Amino acid sequence: MVPCEEPCWEGILRQVEDTECDGVELNFGCPHGMSERGMGAAVGQVPEYIEMVTRWCKDKTRMPVIVKLTPNITDVRYPARAAKAGGADAVSLINTISSIISVDLDQFAPEPTIDGKGTHGGYCGPAVKPIALNMVASIARDAETAGLPISGIGGVTTWRDAAEFLTLGAENVQVCTAAMTYGFKIIEELVEGLAQWMDNAGHPDLDSIHGRALPNVTEWQYLNLNYTAKARIDQDSCIKCGRCHIACEDTSHQAITNMVDGERRFEVIDEECVGCNLCVNVCPVESCITMEKLPAGDLDKRTGKDVSPDYGNWTMHPNNPMRDAAE
Repeated sequence: MVPCEEPCWEGILRQVEDTECDGVELNFGCPHGMSERGMGAAVGQVPEYIEMVTRWCKDKTRMPVIVKLTPNITDVRYPARAAKAGGADAVSLINTISSIISVDLDQFAPEPTIDGKGTHGGYCGPAVKPIALNMVASIARDAETAGLPISGIGGVTTWRDAAEFLTLGAENVQVCTAAMTYGFKIIEELVEGLAQWMDNAGHPDLDSIHGRALPNVTEWQYLNLNYTAKARIDQDSCIKCGRCHIACEDTSHQAITNMVDGERRFEVIDEECVGCNLCVNVCPVESCITMEKLPAGDLDKRTGKDVSPDYGNWTMHPNNPMRDAAE
């Protein structure tokens, strides 16, 4: 990061080239400290600046140029398009998310506190992974950035995290928070875990999983509304903690019992279950609660109708007020 002036970028690029490194990453994402000086996210939030600086750097270095994008925007596709227009060889994302982590209730100041004051900073680690996955997929699916290599960043802690980024279109991943927390040895564990999973699943190389999940990423209005599923609780695995019942009873559809014939037992009430997956998410036992698809023609006890075999999304639904207008 340097000020958004061409001579400054030319100077830093010369220094980087002198190290004989393989490439340079332009940090257009840092949300604290640097953005207040016109660097980092201050550049990454303005597509025109991204394209301009990227073009400067491509003109003044022999090295591949990677543009690191900020998540502190509305639509990450526009910065990615600007990077590509400027000649970027790849993009990397996401950088950290501007946030206040906590407040010291004795000093009434944001933490970490410096001389009684605090400020916003960049939030990273496992909690940001869902945001990163969505943004990586958005760029990978965008026709205007087709073919632009992506380096996935954001909460990579296990081999599974890395695999998820790769299947959503990232060519590689970067790790920082996990290395800070567990040391560099974690990289060996990530590599070993990913390799073992690929071997067990019959994936011969990274190309065989790269972008595999992208065809199954769609928009909300194109999801099949006729798909019907019910939650199923494995009684042998159930530890009777009651979290599924509480979540469903208090915040969803009151579709899980907590007593059957006077005994503590959690069962799904098919007449009430809408298949929202909330119980699956709150259950602490892996695979104890699963979602079972109802075959076409089976009776959905909640609606009293047979499950339709036809695909039907919101754009064609009779309750959609825009359907007739679109036609």
